[in-house]
Amino acid sequence: MRNARGRLTAELRSAREPTPEQLQRFAAFLTRTYQRKTPLHWEKDETLRTGFRLQVGSDIYDWTLDGRIRQFTDYLRQLQPGEEDLLPLMRQAAEDWSLSVTPEEIGQVLSVDSEIAVVGGLEHAQYGEILLFEGGVKGMVQDLRRNELRCILFGDGEDIVAGGMVRRTHKTAGMPVGDAYLGRVVDALGIPVDGKGVIHPDAYRPIEAPAPGILDRQPVNTPLETGLLAIDSMFPIGRGQRELIIGDRQTGKTAIAIDAILNQKGKDVMCIYVAIGQKTSSVAQLAGNLARRGAMDYTCIISAPAGASAALQYIAPYAGCALAEFFMYQGQDVLIVYDDLSKHAIAYRCISLLLERSPGREAYPGDVFYLHSRLLERAAHLSDGRGGGSMTALPIVETQAGDVSAYIPTNIISITDGQIFLENELFFSGQRPAVNVGLSVSRVGGDAQTRAMKSAAGAIRLELAQYREMEVFTQFSSDLDEATRRQLAYGQGLMRLLRQKQYAPFSQHRQVILLLSALNHVMQDVPLERLEEFRDGLLSCVEEQAPDLCRRIDVTGLLPEGDREELLNLARRFLASGGQGG
Repeated sequence: MRNARGRLTAELRSAREPTPEQLQRFAAFLTRTYQRKTPLHWEKDETLRTGFRLQVGSDIYDWTLDGRIRQFTDYLRQLQPGEEDLLPLMRQAAEDWSLSVTPEEIGQVLSVDSEIAVVGGLEHAQYGEILLFEGGVKGMVQDLRRNELRCILFGDGEDIVAGGMVRRTHKTAGMPVGDAYLGRVVDALGIPVDGKGVIHPDAYRPIEAPAPGILDRQPVNTPLETGLLAIDSMFPIGRGQRELIIGDRQTGKTAIAIDAILNQKGKDVMCIYVAIGQKTSSVAQLAGNLARRGAMDYTCIISAPAGASAALQYIAPYAGCALAEFFMYQGQDVLIVYDDLSKHAIAYRCISLLLERSPGREAYPGDVFYLHSRLLERAAHLSDGRGGGSMTALPIVETQAGDVSAYIPTNIISITDGQIFLENELFFSGQRPAVNVGLSVSRVGGDAQTRAMKSAAGAIRLELAQYREMEVFTQFSSDLDEATRRQLAYGQGLMRLLRQKQYAPFSQHRQVILLLSALNHVMQDVPLERLEEFRDGLLSCVEEQAPDLCRRIDVTGLLPEGDREELLNLARRFLASGGQGG
């Protein structure tokens, strides 16, 4: 505290008046600590029961019973006890622990409204620092002003009242990380919500971290296959890439991300799925689907459901990114899905309006672009000197009536390395995944394809573009020549071939077989209603008769001319046999 002249003063509070000897020891402590003589005033406070609380400026030394218990509890938390050695550890902690003489900085709640608390008295608090309120509720500083600061609350703020105490933790918001998080469902603070017990982390990473610099990266040239024929053949994704999945509600955006996760089984790729603003039942169903297919062994789900506070929804993708960075900087490959950043932007808009920040376009604050750029820029393929790990990001954005020119979609399109656009019309016509070939793009392109896939895919995108153009011009024509009819039938066959059931990703050799056969017109005369049956039979036939060739494609990613001719001959023989084998 400071008096009217600005001089530093000390205030001592206790239930009983201190003795002259105690006052003398406090005066000596103040002189020794602050290197000057500091006036000391005592004030009676019957709420403290036992002990003393000394306040010097914004520094508080809490030697009351509650303060001692809190210090001992914090000391125990730092030890991170295991599951079976708790009692010996507590006994040892009681013997080793000593009362701290390090000052605490304690503030006071000035007001609390909805999910925002206004705090005074914390002169040295920093932006992004975690504050601890009475009752154990945590908050994060989001706004610094001259005599007060404002923070967002991570828990239920009903127990927080004006006049309550607030403590600094001297920690920025972070996420506990470690291998133990694989196979678990946790909230945005890293607390498990799946009922499978406590998680013991290996480390603690801040949720906000700078993106790797240019010299710490290497080119994106290693494929990360999704198992979806329409994507891997035309819009390949590389490890370290940021590929946006965009489309209207209920067009299969999440299905693409889940199939991509399923396709990483056995490929030593860790997967993180961040669910923002979804129903808790939907997240539980998704976790069950992944578990039944053996994908939860290498996957962690971070859930900030619709019922969670805007603050938790705001930090959820950053928490997922921190966990992904833990694996990436260990030299491992990571796939992270943000589902979806539209709801993330809405949560941030809600927080910003409560913090009285100026609204801009569509009521979003002016820094909403920075909100997503500092998240997505952390995806990278690290250089060999940094371990060679990678983080591949698949952000999902929901559009309204296919409007990709809205504020949030255009922002994220400009940040990412391409987008997969899902179209309503295609989805309702039965084309799944409903990828619009004309509006979708991967700016990494063929660099993220194996030679086998690049050779087999050929000009499929051009062929489909020609088909769509011809389809538009001929839809009102009844008199078509034979060449045009065959061209239309060929395009319809390609579109039907790209249809794929959910939870059934294709391995690389299967994609190569199908693309090679289709683009070399082996399937030209197969009726559309029999195409799926023919496809399944062809794959089984080739895998049975040429298992070494299939294995070679998966392992090497190459398709030499001899293997190419062998595959085509097998496909033609299968066609000649009536599509029944042999």
